[in-house]
Amino acid sequence: MAGARGVRTRAGWTIRHRLRPGDAGALARLHGLLYAEERGWDATFEAYVAAGLADFARSSRPERDRLWLAESGGRIIGSIAIVGRSRTAAQLRWFLVVPGHRGRGLGTDLMGRALRFCRARGVRTVFLWTTSDLAEAARLYARFGFRKTEEKTHRIWGKSVTEERFGLRL
Repeated sequence: MAGARGVRTRAGWTIRHRLRPGDAGALARLHGLLYAEERGWDATFEAYVAAGLADFARSSRPERDRLWLAESGGRIIGSIAIVGRSRTAAQLRWFLVVPGHRGRGLGTDLMGRALRFCRARGVRTVFLWTTSDLAEAARLYARFGFRKTEEKTHRIWGKSVTEERFGLRL
């Protein structure tokens, strides 16, 4: 179980699930910078992430919600969260692995933790929203059994973006 300091993995990163002051802001900033660089999204994406993280920090309940942060050298290198939407349904959010740490099993580790958390709490369905250009992430979701259930294209974050909803029955 991860404590205040987190659990060091064999791969060399630490994973923890207790928010500390500055974590929500740092994670929103990381999302904003990464998606601006890799996808060309504008600052409204960072604001969207920040609003969700602020709500999570204010009102999350440990029996249904959890945010994991992976760190290396004191820097956040990955994240994933489960946000309970009902007793039996949850949303997977803020899944991210920074370049340089991709392809090393961190995403698989984080996804496994999130789904084990759901199963242990009796969650029956998990859903997530992603975008069509995140092919590597979609392959990971498929490996864990997620299937695309919805698609919509609209202008957000300074671009025309096709959002995709994936679902998983546990």
